[in-house]
Amino acid sequence: MATTSTLAKLRYRFVPDHVIGELLSKKWIDNAIPFLVLLCVVGLFGSLIPNFFSVSNLAIQGRELGEFGLVCMAMMIVIVVGGLDLSVGSNFALGNFMTLALLNLGGWPVWLAIPAVVLICGGVGFINGFLIGYLRLRAFLTTLVTLIIVRAIVDMLLLKYSKAMSVSFYDSAAWDLIGLGGVGGVPSSFIVLIVVALIGHILLTRSRPGWRAMAIGGSRRSAHNIGLSVRGTVCAAYTISGMLCGLAGVLYAARLGGAGTDTGMGLEVAALTAAVLGGNSLGGGRGSVVKALIGAVIVQVMTNGVLRIGMNSGSGPMVLGLTLLLAVFIDVRWLKNRDKLLSKVYVSPTLVELPTPRPTDAEKGGALALNDRLKDVEIIGLDQVESPEDVILDENDYLYCGTRHGDIVRFSPPHYKEWEIYAHIGGSPLGMAFDKAGDLLVCVGGMGLYKIDRDRNVIKVTDETNRSPFSVVDDSRLRLADDLDIAPDGKVYFSEATIRYEMHDWPVDALESRGNGRIICYDPNTGKTHTAVRKLVFPNGVCLSHDGQAILFAESWGCRLNRYWIAGPKAGTVERMLDQLPGYPDNINRASDGTYWAAVMGIRSPALDVALRMPGFRRRMARRIAPDQWLYPNLNIGCVIRFNDKGEIVESMWDKGASNHPMITSMREHKGWLYLGGITNNRIGRIKLGDWADKTWSGYRSYWGAGA
Repeated sequence: MATTSTLAKLRYRFVPDHVIGELLSKKWIDNAIPFLVLLCVVGLFGSLIPNFFSVSNLAIQGRELGEFGLVCMAMMIVIVVGGLDLSVGSNFALGNFMTLALLNLGGWPVWLAIPAVVLICGGVGFINGFLIGYLRLRAFLTTLVTLIIVRAIVDMLLLKYSKAMSVSFYDSAAWDLIGLGGVGGVPSSFIVLIVVALIGHILLTRSRPGWRAMAIGGSRRSAHNIGLSVRGTVCAAYTISGMLCGLAGVLYAARLGGAGTDTGMGLEVAALTAAVLGGNSLGGGRGSVVKALIGAVIVQVMTNGVLRIGMNSGSGPMVLGLTLLLAVFIDVRWLKNRDKLLSKVYVSPTLVELPTPRPTDAEKGGALALNDRLKDVEIIGLDQVESPEDVILDENDYLYCGTRHGDIVRFSPPHYKEWEIYAHIGGSPLGMAFDKAGDLLVCVGGMGLYKIDRDRNVIKVTDETNRSPFSVVDDSRLRLADDLDIAPDGKVYFSEATIRYEMHDWPVDALESRGNGRIICYDPNTGKTHTAVRKLVFPNGVCLSHDGQAILFAESWGCRLNRYWIAGPKAGTVERMLDQLPGYPDNINRASDGTYWAAVMGIRSPALDVALRMPGFRRRMARRIAPDQWLYPNLNIGCVIRFNDKGEIVESMWDKGASNHPMITSMREHKGWLYLGGITNNRIGRIKLGDWADKTWSGYRSYWGAGA
């Protein structure tokens, strides 16, 4: 039995199956599949075609890719906003013809002809964008008509001017550099592609227009409802598409120096295949420059490879058509099933063997024995507050709490009947603490660490920390900042309960019970944030010890309290302080006699305790049944415990009937009273403490002194 348990522990410790789910959740995973296809295609044709990887062949491929890649980017831009552009081939041909006409017949300088051609083709794109964006015509039919009309115009112009262009020649060093030259052996057209691609990538991923384009492609109705300019953005996307086609036509003209009726013929199919094959979704809202370029390389290698291995000329379009069909099928199936697959594999339970809980019966429970001391708790703000996860009082006896609406509510002493919205901070306000200046620091779930100064201004303190070097998940962003406390030197220590789940999914972390949490330190002197302790099991409450030497913190799903030394000979180490708790500890705060209060937000469930020793069972549960039917911690009955520095429980207070505070997540002692908060409650409670409590003691004075 011991051997089996050891093997199970090793399996879940060293086989990081949760990484699969994390990889599937990353946006760049969409690039991984096309990239593997690219490697396979290049490897296949590289082995079949002699001198495939020679410098001369790569130079030729690079020049052609410079042109084709721009057209693929043009197609990608309109796909991102939920559109389609079948006119890219015709617009490309128009750009090629106009370039040669302006240079050979008009005698224009290169520096003037190129922008003119780009603007002309951009004008064609603008027409598409105006008809589709502002007049709301169908993209497929509109661009199909544009394809026919522009192709007809190009054919008529060729019929009239082809003879004159064929006998003319444009002599320019700059023109020769664009068409046949390069830098360091790299073709000029390929350099142009890379520069445009970098600019496009930055604009699409790092700028507001790019974010708006993604949002519009994801849902035009929702984008319109939040005030985005849907019509203008769609029109701009088609205009940019036309300009890129024009630039590609310029590069084609510089390379070949001629124009024909077959120029750009079928290019729209090739570009569409490349865009979809690279991972850009036809449904819109999902795409990137990298995806477009990967698809462009795949299609180009396949098209040229089919011809070079000796297949007939009709084989290329056939292979391209079959590839497009396969790419569309994969795209549709992937979009339809990705979330289902992710939901089945992302939740990754690990083996947990919790120690036997301390008894709570009257005979053996001692200080932990069940009682009804919280039955007659005085109620504050009934139905006036929702989800007051934490409560705190200032030196003037004002009572503060957060609500699920993102407000900080303040009740006025002494009876706490009157209240006001002290500040709107947003998110889910959780743990709170006053600094020496009297500013209120708040951990906000989904947002990070914030501050409300005495003038009620809301200021972001930090929303990120240093990223773990080998983490798949970007854990630099704070997902669930939970509770905090402030050290004598001003450093703020706060817990982040989980790096894998957002605020609304926090119970799922209980199902995993994996070390997804951490303790983070913010230094106001440097403005930097770093992770102090990693791999904690839902770290929750944080409290500075009375001597200022250590930080006490709770691991909720581990049912234990720990001590992290921040000063003294043990600085930087973590030690177990109190374990075998009968429930799940939450916030921790000081008591007036040198002890500490800890909230226990729920009682351990025997069924969940058994399930924690069966990660396979929990995995099947996560895959096969709805989340609202999962085993979760029993959060219906909670209590408050008081313990000392030795980890000894001094007393406990229960609401056995779950009538006043069924889930207690926080408590604060203040001038002889204990104030209670609960994240699922619609009230705040308070109870008068015994004679042992100092009737003049306050948390603020305990930290900063009477003269602060």
